[in-house]
Amino acid sequence: MAHVFGLTGGIASGKSTVAGRLRARGVPIVDADLLAREVVEPGTPGYRAIVDAFGESVLALDRRIDRKELARVVFGDDERRMKLNAITHPLITALAATRCKEYGDKGEPLVCWEAALLIENGVADAFRPLVVVAAPELLQLTRIRTRDASSREDALSRIRAQKPLAEKIAVADFVIETTGTLEENAQKTDEVLAQICAKVGVDPARYPL
Repeated sequence: MAHVFGLTGGIASGKSTVAGRLRARGVPIVDADLLAREVVEPGTPGYRAIVDAFGESVLALDRRIDRKELARVVFGDDERRMKLNAITHPLITALAATRCKEYGDKGEPLVCWEAALLIENGVADAFRPLVVVAAPELLQLTRIRTRDASSREDALSRIRAQKPLAEKIAVADFVIETTGTLEENAQKTDEVLAQICAKVGVDPARYPL
């Protein structure tokens, strides 16, 4: 059975960069965002449940779920957000468990569960050691505005819609601050991976540079 550790962080904190480095080192990544797309593909129970709950206005021209429109519909509406979470979270959790087991069956000693809302969903203790990726709010703002051509107000609202990074850091086993160059951030990730290996008894030589 693989040991599954968690990777999380705020929006534009650099989580995907850290995940990419872990993947390059050979650590399997189970990405909650990718699973969230998979469980609502046309024809799936998740797809049908979302259309039933929110109507066909959340469908794109190709009849797939329009994630941006769905996000707009539930943003700022706790009841709708809870309804969406009640549909998707059990499906994502079940699929994640299947993927992690598949990696374990293949002999992988470590699997990384990458999820933006891992702490918010109350499952942090199931994925120890927990790695939190952090960046100052000003850097988050710059990254969001550069990436998405967002206004400052929109970028700020997206940051503030998540649990403050300080609260995530408070429950972390390891923190990776992505304030340096790509090379420096990669080195920090490598150091944390070595510590995780030591903590759970995995030979770090399995993940060569």
